[in-house]
Amino acid sequence: MADVLALVEARLRDGLGEPDARAAVTFLGTDRVEVLRFPAESAGVVRYATLGMSAQPMADPTAVLADPVKGPRAELILSVRGGVADTDKVLRPLAVLAASPQVEGVVVAPGSSLDVGEPLWPGAPFTSVLVAEPGGLVADLELDEPMEPVRFLPLLPMTPNEAAWKRVHGAQALQERWLSKGTDLRDPLRAGVALD
Repeated sequence: MADVLALVEARLRDGLGEPDARAAVTFLGTDRVEVLRFPAESAGVVRYATLGMSAQPMADPTAVLADPVKGPRAELILSVRGGVADTDKVLRPLAVLAASPQVEGVVVAPGSSLDVGEPLWPGAPFTSVLVAEPGGLVADLELDEPMEPVRFLPLLPMTPNEAAWKRVHGAQALQERWLSKGTDLRDPLRAGVALD
């Protein structure tokens, strides 16, 4: 486990630079999850990445026994414009989301919705996120067989209305709506996209 996380952290540093802060959260009965903050680059975007979710493979919730080696592995990445809101308070909600495979037995994959039931940070209009396709910011990390690669999954904050619309129409339709309306998904205080 420690070896996997060391490789994951090295891959995060390769893709995002040096973190300027980190926080650790441990939930009863789960492994420790850290959240690393990567400072704003020239575009003013701050990135938060989980470290610890990939220590164990995600198990099919219907399986009688969880396979300790095989199964998908992932970490989560959230990108927001810095200096606009107190987004550093997202550390605990991100750790909660990263612990959800161990706590709730869910498999986090692109197209999934994850909800924390409260604002992601103070004043945030978002309580949930859409899990996007990996491969943009940080490349997949290949591990020795039979382990599956670690995928770095971007998170896109959703308003409650967007989350409800996504449940009906699907993740692809919501992403197309955001794109067609020119939605700035990194704006931590953005309004919900028009859904009519």
